Amino acid sequence: MKKITKISLVLLASIVLFCCEKKSQLKKESIANEKTVIANIEVLKDSLVLNGNEGNWYYKDQLFTGYAVKCHKNGSLRQKVGFYNGKKMGVAKIWFHNGILKVESHYNKNKLVDSYKAWWNNGVLASEANYENGKLHGIETKWYETGQLSKVRNLVNGKEQGLQQAWLRNGTLYVNYEAKNGRIFGMRRANLCYQLADEKVVYTKN
Repeated sequence: MKKITKISLVLLASIVLFCCEKKSQLKKESIANEKTVIANIEVLKDSLVLNGNEGNWYYKDQLFTGYAVKCHKNGSLRQKVGFYNGKKMGVAKIWFHNGILKVESHYNKNKLVDSYKAWWNNGVLASEANYENGKLHGIETKWYETGQLSKVRNLVNGKEQGLQQAWLRNGTLYVNYEAKNGRIFGMRRANLCYQLADEKVVYTKN
Protein backbone atom coordinates (compact mmCIF):
# COMPACT_ATOMS: atom_id res chain seq x y z
CA MET A 1 0.00 0.00 0.00
CA LYS A 2 2.83 2.36 0.93
CA LYS A 3 4.57 1.49 -2.33
CA ILE A 4 1.46 2.40 -4.32
CA THR A 5 1.15 5.68 -2.40
CA LYS A 6 4.75 6.59 -3.17
CA ILE A 7 4.23 5.87 -6.87
CA SER A 8 1.07 8.01 -6.85
CA LEU A 9 2.93 10.89 -5.21
CA VAL A 10 5.73 10.66 -7.78
CA LEU A 11 3.21 10.70 -10.64
CA LEU A 12 1.37 13.65 -9.07
CA ALA A 13 4.62 15.58 -8.67
CA SER A 14 5.52 14.88 -12.30
CA ILE A 15 2.14 16.13 -13.49
CA VAL A 16 2.40 19.32 -11.40
CA LEU A 17 5.93 19.96 -12.71
CA PHE A 18 4.81 19.42 -16.31
CA CYS A 19 1.86 21.79 -15.88
CA CYS A 20 4.10 24.48 -14.35
CA GLU A 21 6.58 24.18 -17.21
CA LYS A 22 3.74 24.34 -19.75
CA LYS A 23 2.29 27.48 -18.12
CA SER A 24 5.74 29.06 -18.08
CA GLN A 25 6.21 28.28 -21.76
CA LEU A 26 2.80 29.70 -22.67
CA LYS A 27 3.55 32.83 -20.65
CA LYS A 28 6.83 33.33 -22.53
CA GLU A 29 5.07 32.84 -25.88
CA SER A 30 2.39 35.33 -24.84
CA ILE A 31 5.02 37.92 -23.90
CA ALA A 32 6.89 37.32 -27.18
CA ASN A 33 3.68 37.82 -29.18
CA GLU A 34 2.79 41.15 -27.56
CA LYS A 35 2.90 44.16 -29.87
CA THR A 36 6.08 46.17 -29.83
CA VAL A 37 5.78 49.41 -27.87
CA ILE A 38 7.28 52.34 -29.78
CA ALA A 39 8.72 55.25 -27.83
CA ASN A 40 6.70 58.46 -28.18
CA ILE A 41 9.52 60.35 -29.91
CA GLU A 42 8.89 62.37 -33.09
CA VAL A 43 11.41 63.57 -35.67
CA LEU A 44 11.05 64.92 -39.19
CA LYS A 45 11.10 62.09 -41.71
CA ASP A 46 13.57 64.00 -43.88
CA SER A 47 16.10 63.75 -41.05
CA LEU A 48 16.17 59.95 -41.31
CA VAL A 49 18.73 58.22 -43.50
CA LEU A 50 17.97 54.88 -45.15
CA ASN A 51 20.72 52.29 -45.51
CA GLY A 52 19.47 50.44 -48.59
CA ASN A 53 21.73 47.44 -48.09
CA GLU A 54 20.47 46.85 -44.56
CA GLY A 55 16.92 48.08 -44.99
CA ASN A 56 17.40 50.15 -41.83
CA TRP A 57 16.58 53.79 -41.09
CA TYR A 58 19.05 55.83 -39.06
CA TYR A 59 18.74 59.05 -37.07
CA LYS A 60 22.02 60.70 -36.12
CA ASP A 61 23.92 57.49 -36.95
CA GLN A 62 21.70 55.42 -34.64
CA LEU A 63 18.98 52.91 -35.53
CA PHE A 64 15.82 54.95 -35.13
CA THR A 65 13.02 54.08 -32.71
CA GLY A 66 10.09 56.46 -32.59
CA TYR A 67 7.84 58.23 -35.09
CA ALA A 68 8.83 60.05 -38.27
CA VAL A 69 6.50 62.85 -39.37
CA LYS A 70 5.97 65.08 -42.39
CA CYS A 71 3.77 68.16 -42.71
CA HIS A 72 1.81 69.86 -45.47
CA LYS A 73 2.72 73.39 -46.55
CA ASN A 74 -0.18 74.69 -44.45
CA GLY A 75 1.44 73.15 -41.36
CA SER A 76 -1.05 70.31 -40.91
CA LEU A 77 0.23 66.79 -40.34
CA ARG A 78 0.78 64.88 -43.56
CA GLN A 79 2.38 61.60 -42.47
CA LYS A 80 3.29 59.72 -39.30
CA VAL A 81 5.18 56.40 -39.42
CA GLY A 82 6.39 54.25 -36.54
CA PHE A 83 9.92 52.77 -36.41
CA TYR A 84 11.55 50.25 -34.11
CA ASN A 85 15.28 49.51 -34.24
CA GLY A 86 15.54 51.10 -37.66
CA LYS A 87 12.59 49.39 -39.32
CA LYS A 88 9.03 50.50 -40.00
CA MET A 89 6.84 49.08 -37.28
CA GLY A 90 3.26 49.49 -36.16
CA VAL A 91 0.72 51.99 -37.48
CA ALA A 92 1.50 54.35 -40.36
CA LYS A 93 -0.91 57.15 -41.30
CA ILE A 94 -1.21 59.71 -44.10
CA TRP A 95 -3.58 62.70 -44.08
CA PHE A 96 -4.95 65.06 -46.72
CA HIS A 97 -4.13 68.76 -46.30
CA ASN A 98 -7.65 69.28 -44.90
CA GLY A 99 -6.94 66.90 -42.01
CA ILE A 100 -8.97 63.97 -43.31
CA LEU A 101 -7.24 60.61 -42.98
CA LYS A 102 -6.03 59.30 -46.36
CA VAL A 103 -4.26 56.00 -45.54
CA GLU A 104 -3.89 53.82 -42.47
CA SER A 105 -1.56 50.83 -42.73
CA HIS A 106 0.49 48.58 -40.45
CA TYR A 107 4.10 47.43 -40.66
CA ASN A 108 6.21 44.68 -39.19
CA LYS A 109 9.93 45.10 -39.90
CA ASN A 110 9.33 47.16 -43.08
CA LYS A 111 6.65 44.81 -44.43
CA LEU A 112 2.96 45.61 -44.68
CA VAL A 113 0.82 43.44 -42.39
CA ASP A 114 -2.77 43.31 -41.13
CA SER A 115 -5.38 45.85 -42.22
CA TYR A 116 -4.87 48.50 -44.90
CA LYS A 117 -7.42 51.27 -45.43
CA ALA A 118 -7.58 54.30 -47.72
CA TRP A 119 -10.11 57.13 -47.95
CA TRP A 120 -11.18 59.71 -50.52
CA ASN A 121 -10.65 63.37 -49.59
CA ASN A 122 -14.36 63.63 -48.77
CA GLY A 123 -13.91 61.06 -45.99
CA VAL A 124 -15.55 58.16 -47.85
CA LEU A 125 -13.74 54.83 -47.59
CA ALA A 126 -11.87 54.16 -50.87
CA SER A 127 -10.30 50.76 -50.25
CA GLU A 128 -9.87 48.10 -47.60
CA ALA A 129 -7.53 45.11 -47.68
CA ASN A 130 -5.34 42.85 -45.59
CA TYR A 131 -1.63 42.09 -45.82
CA GLU A 132 0.45 39.16 -44.65
CA ASN A 133 4.22 39.44 -44.76
CA GLY A 134 4.09 42.28 -47.30
CA LYS A 135 1.58 40.64 -49.66
CA LEU A 136 -2.12 41.16 -50.18
CA HIS A 137 -4.00 38.29 -48.59
CA GLY A 138 -7.75 37.93 -48.31
CA ILE A 139 -10.47 40.20 -49.66
CA GLU A 140 -9.59 43.56 -51.21
CA THR A 141 -12.54 45.93 -51.64
CA LYS A 142 -12.63 49.31 -53.39
CA TRP A 143 -15.32 51.99 -53.60
CA TYR A 144 -15.97 55.08 -55.70
CA GLU A 145 -15.88 58.44 -53.92
CA THR A 146 -19.68 58.24 -53.69
CA GLY A 147 -19.42 55.10 -51.57
CA GLN A 148 -20.61 52.88 -54.39
CA LEU A 149 -18.84 49.53 -54.76
CA SER A 150 -16.10 49.49 -57.41
CA LYS A 151 -14.06 46.26 -57.05
CA VAL A 152 -13.89 43.10 -55.00
CA ARG A 153 -10.85 40.85 -55.29
CA ASN A 154 -9.87 37.66 -53.50
CA LEU A 155 -6.15 37.10 -53.06
CA VAL A 156 -3.80 34.54 -51.56
CA ASN A 157 -0.20 35.63 -50.94
CA GLY A 158 -0.49 38.49 -53.42
CA LYS A 159 -2.07 36.43 -56.21
CA GLU A 160 -5.67 36.38 -57.34
CA GLN A 161 -7.49 33.29 -56.13
CA GLY A 162 -11.26 32.99 -56.27
CA LEU A 163 -13.95 35.38 -57.51
CA GLN A 164 -12.84 38.75 -58.95
CA GLN A 165 -15.43 41.43 -59.76
CA ALA A 166 -15.65 45.10 -60.79
CA TRP A 167 -18.52 47.50 -61.45
CA LEU A 168 -18.97 50.71 -63.44
CA ARG A 169 -20.29 53.82 -61.71
CA ASN A 170 -23.74 53.03 -63.09
CA GLY A 171 -23.69 49.71 -61.25
CA THR A 172 -23.04 47.54 -64.31
CA LEU A 173 -20.95 44.46 -63.58
CA TYR A 174 -18.27 44.31 -66.28
CA VAL A 175 -15.56 42.15 -64.69
CA ASN A 176 -16.63 38.79 -63.32
CA TYR A 177 -14.24 35.86 -63.32
CA GLU A 178 -12.73 33.24 -61.08
CA ALA A 179 -9.00 32.76 -60.68
CA LYS A 180 -7.97 29.25 -59.76
CA ASN A 181 -4.41 27.90 -59.70
CA GLY A 182 -3.24 30.49 -62.22
CA ARG A 183 -6.15 29.92 -64.61
CA ILE A 184 -9.03 32.29 -65.38
CA PHE A 185 -12.67 31.24 -65.74
CA GLY A 186 -15.25 33.82 -66.81
CA MET A 187 -15.39 37.40 -68.11
CA ARG A 188 -11.95 38.94 -67.71
CA ARG A 189 -11.15 42.56 -68.47
CA ALA A 190 -7.37 43.12 -68.46
CA ASN A 191 -7.00 41.61 -64.99
CA LEU A 192 -8.84 44.52 -63.34
CA CYS A 193 -6.27 46.97 -64.70
CA TYR A 194 -8.49 49.62 -66.26
CA GLN A 195 -9.43 53.26 -66.38
CA LEU A 196 -12.83 54.82 -66.95
CA ALA A 197 -13.63 57.67 -69.33
CA ASP A 198 -17.29 58.74 -69.55
CA GLU A 199 -18.43 55.27 -68.48
CA LYS A 200 -16.32 53.68 -71.23
CA VAL A 201 -13.68 51.17 -70.28
CA VAL A 202 -10.12 52.10 -71.26
CA TYR A 203 -7.83 49.12 -70.79
CA THR A 204 -4.23 49.46 -69.68
CA LYS A 205 -1.40 47.00 -70.15
CA ASN A 206 -0.07 45.04 -67.17
